Amino acid sequence: MSIELATYIGYAASVFVVGGFILKDLRKIRLVNLIGCICFVIYGIYNTPVLWPVIIPNGILCLIQLYHLLKKN
Repeated sequence: MSIELATYIGYAASVFVVGGFILKDLRKIRLVNLIGCICFVIYGIYNTPVLWPVIIPNGILCLIQLYHLLKKN
């Protein structure tokens, strides 16, 4: 993946995370935030050098969001 494409994925991640703050429905917030976190993980992996401080917390947040989206209330 080119550095330019990775940069665009990083920008998309930022848009998703910030966009999640506009929503009111908690399920939609979690879904939008999950997409943003996945984009940040991809951004961190394909950047040179690999950005572990971006990958680790966003990977953990992905798992947390998935847990809350999949659990039964």
